[in-house]
Amino acid sequence: MNTRDLVLSALFAAIIVALGILPPITLGFIPVPITAQSLGVMMAGAVLGARRGTIAVLIVLVLVAIGLPVLSGGRGGLSAFAAPTTGFLIGWVFAAFVTGYLSERLVKSEQSALVQTVGFFFAAMIGGIVILYAFGIVYLAFAAQLGLSKAFLGSMAFIPGDVIKAFVAALVGRAVMVGYPLLPVRS
Repeated sequence: MNTRDLVLSALFAAIIVALGILPPITLGFIPVPITAQSLGVMMAGAVLGARRGTIAVLIVLVLVAIGLPVLSGGRGGLSAFAAPTTGFLIGWVFAAFVTGYLSERLVKSEQSALVQTVGFFFAAMIGGIVILYAFGIVYLAFAAQLGLSKAFLGSMAFIPGDVIKAFVAALVGRAVMVGYPLLPVRS
């Protein structure tokens, strides 16, 4: 990993943290709040690719672990890894990786703008929703003793917002690809 990769990963870690400043929205019937930080995870994967996007998320999780209040709502510390939402934090790592991996495979510079945007959107949907929810729902079901079906059904309320986040991440990925052609999306 070179200095440029580290700087880009740190920049996206800062973006993920900055998105945590937006207050979480709690629905009340499930203990997982709606936050903007998953948008940052999707964007990190789409813009930086699998390796650097994953490193950006790992930087954020290290900051959480050492006690900095970088999660939505000003949460931080090891207690964040003992909450019902821990599966989603763990899922961030895999969500960024899968989003980045799929972006690297699906989006090529010679494609049309629409095809590139759809590729980024598909990558963000699979990585940022399917993979993230797989980790989050399973952990939530066991940690909150809800059972898989109840945790799954409760989590479906978040899908519309996450689809919007995936679309925004796709637009950002496409804009960066066009606006900063010297920024290697895949390295």
